[in-house]
Amino acid sequence: MKKINYFLGILLMISMLAISQANAQEYKLQKEIPVDGDAGWDYLNVDPNMGHLFISHGTMVQVLDTKIEKIIGIIPNTTGVHGIALATESGKGYISDGRIDSITIFDCNTLATLGKIASTGKNPDAIIYDPFSKRVFAFNGRSNNITAIDMNTDKVIGTIQVSGKPEFAVSDGKGKMFVNMEDKNTIVKFDPMTLKVEAEWPLAPGTGPSGLAMDKKNNRLFSACSDSKLMVVMDATNGKVIQSLPIGAGCDGLIFSPENKDVITANGEGTLTVIHQKDKDHYEVIQTVQTKKSARTITYDPSTKKIYLSSADVKMDNGKRSVTPGTFKILVVSK
Repeated sequence: MKKINYFLGILLMISMLAISQANAQEYKLQKEIPVDGDAGWDYLNVDPNMGHLFISHGTMVQVLDTKIEKIIGIIPNTTGVHGIALATESGKGYISDGRIDSITIFDCNTLATLGKIASTGKNPDAIIYDPFSKRVFAFNGRSNNITAIDMNTDKVIGTIQVSGKPEFAVSDGKGKMFVNMEDKNTIVKFDPMTLKVEAEWPLAPGTGPSGLAMDKKNNRLFSACSDSKLMVVMDATNGKVIQSLPIGAGCDGLIFSPENKDVITANGEGTLTVIHQKDKDHYEVIQTVQTKKSARTITYDPSTKKIYLSSADVKMDNGKRSVTPGTFKILVVSK
């Protein structure tokens, strides 16, 4: 009997250790960083080299030093700001000013405004830098087109017409780019050098695509389809839908962590859905992380493996959305 009890005790200790190790590997909301301002927000972006988090917020971009977790500066006069693209090799950043149909250029080091570029479309929303072509692309939400800007000259070099409303986009870094068509439930593939659309692929069963991320090594696209509450995995070489998985409600953005092989969606309901990549064609939901309601935009710092989200208490009054004063914050999630 003593031997049986001894072995049972050993098994219990091993089980408890395994549970403890598993819990240690789970993502958790680690902290909330208060940020001044009561306006709306959209995308975030991080510069891992500088340790700067760029936060879209009303008519400005606030810059948070991730080491000291304090706001160290702002980039003003970005009316209706949506996104921030970083061309770090040039030391420049680009901000989409949606309400005034322009793109603000700024110095990543000093945060000084360097100029503005008129968009060739209405309401530039998502904006990304493609290191292959050394061009910046602004995706115009109300005119079904994309503005291409040369990083070296900061001049518009062309416009790409697309089938519908372009949402977020990604570059494979090898001469191809992909963008969600929110109202068409498709992904458009285009060439950043020729500025030509090469393909358009359906996301079914996914509908209402917003956030987009990519596993560049395995050529897999991950599209957050908020209307259908699905994350769709697509083969970026041929447009084949590989798998679709359930996610939380109100998702706007998602990230892919190649270090952990996890796709993580930011759901406005107040959760993150963590989807693990078993291999390039097989995925499973492994965790739901509690965050804060309205935290639906997301970015990832690969140098610290920290995830950042914007959040605030939001209320509706006669159909108008407003932020409760003093509640805007940055959420920090990590393992």
